[in-house]
Amino acid sequence: MAFRSLSHHSRILSRLLPTVSVPAVARVTAAAPTTTTFAIRTSNPLRTMASTAAEVAMPPTEPDVTIQETTSPANAVGRTPEEAAAAENAVKWCISSLPKDVLARRVPIPPNGVDYRGKIVLAPMVRSGELPARLLALKYGADLVWGPETVDHSLIGTTRRTNPRTSCIEWTRPPSQAHNKAGYDENVIFRLDPTREKGKLVFQIGTSDPDRALAAARLVAGDVAGIDVNAGCPKPFSTSGGMGAALLQTPDKLVAILENLTRHIIPEFGIGISVKIRLLETPEKTEALVRRLVGTGITGLTIHCRTTPMRPRERAIRGQLRMIGYICREAGVACVVNGDVADRRDGYKLMEEFRVDGAMIATAAEKNPNVFLKEGEEKTTWEQYARELVRFAMEVENKMSNTKFTLSQIVPGREPVYKTMCAQGKSYEELVKVMGFEEMMEMARRTDEVLRLGGWAPKKEGKGKKGQQQQVKGKNEKKRKSEDEVDGAKEVKKEKVVVVAEPVAQQDGPALAQAA
Repeated sequence: MAFRSLSHHSRILSRLLPTVSVPAVARVTAAAPTTTTFAIRTSNPLRTMASTAAEVAMPPTEPDVTIQETTSPANAVGRTPEEAAAAENAVKWCISSLPKDVLARRVPIPPNGVDYRGKIVLAPMVRSGELPARLLALKYGADLVWGPETVDHSLIGTTRRTNPRTSCIEWTRPPSQAHNKAGYDENVIFRLDPTREKGKLVFQIGTSDPDRALAAARLVAGDVAGIDVNAGCPKPFSTSGGMGAALLQTPDKLVAILENLTRHIIPEFGIGISVKIRLLETPEKTEALVRRLVGTGITGLTIHCRTTPMRPRERAIRGQLRMIGYICREAGVACVVNGDVADRRDGYKLMEEFRVDGAMIATAAEKNPNVFLKEGEEKTTWEQYARELVRFAMEVENKMSNTKFTLSQIVPGREPVYKTMCAQGKSYEELVKVMGFEEMMEMARRTDEVLRLGGWAPKKEGKGKKGQQQQVKGKNEKKRKSEDEVDGAKEVKKEKVVVVAEPVAQQDGPALAQAA
């Protein structure tokens, strides 16, 4: 029998078996290593196959299918064995005739991992993806959050600790002398909230080496829901080291990184591995790369619908998205779309139109967390979520510079407080005063004390005339000290010469006398 569409399929079955009804839930279980279930929720599966087909997930090998049927006593009355058998055969025929893309299998999600399907998530963003911004996104309904790219080199060698004041888990290392002007004892490389981010945080790693990637991933894998490899960042700090979008030009290396991570991290920690990429120069090149990546054992692939040279102001390209989604479904890998996703509603629209599994929001979420709200939920003003961001920042002892940057993306540039905040907010106490968040003043003072801000900051030399005089005086003292050390060394040298010469003269004197 020819198959033209799901609706046509359903109508034919309805005519063939008009008397058949399955009044309860029928479950179809695939006899394969990965068990898959097909649930029919209505009393007539034949008429609702089109609406339920999207829930089908089967291995690509078309295994034998069995029906497990559960009925209540009332529904079971009047059912004959013939009707039950007819219903079973009908459902089997439905499933066996569905298109291959509908029957695409799903890669198993590890026990401690997360499935990206159906999710609207926060994108990984440098500076804008630190802990306060992630907590804000989760509060407004983000299903998952990505941390900012963390380079493997910076993570390897860190010490994991739990901050006793905030209960956050932090990976720290001693700061370099050149970047320790504030006099900090340590530098926090990455920070997470084990309670509020539990099961929802994906750690993104910047790497260009399979062994370093594995070493870095092992340090955080026990505390996150997934590890994502950055193969899409076009910024020089990433590509110059062969990381980010540079990996798109070295597919063998990228595949080796993913295979090494899936081979070890999944069985050791029970979380999934994913990758974020960009479009290549041609659809053919993109297709070839995606097919290789989905075969590495990853559970998810995010496609940023721009090429490497493109910038955020350039409109995202959707032409290859359907093809990428098809390849991912074929392999059972979740496909997430990124690039110009405006809000949750827009994300769902893209998922439906291009048949992808999830949507990732970046720039829009950076400015307004309302983008994660579900239909019907009340939106808040920028003043409200700016206040919430500052509170989150102080709760986790976030760096002041990062808090100001994140806040500058939220506060509209036309607001009078914008310039004042950028110019005067040097400490949390100053910031809450400028923003009018007076109720947080005591919390701000405590945070400043911990972070050595404001009145708690180490004393520095002034920048005015007095400061310049101090600097000149310090340089003169160093110069004088250096000259004294040089003169002292010369005197010591002379003394040593005299000490050596005198005994020689004393020895020569008697000898000459005797000769005379």
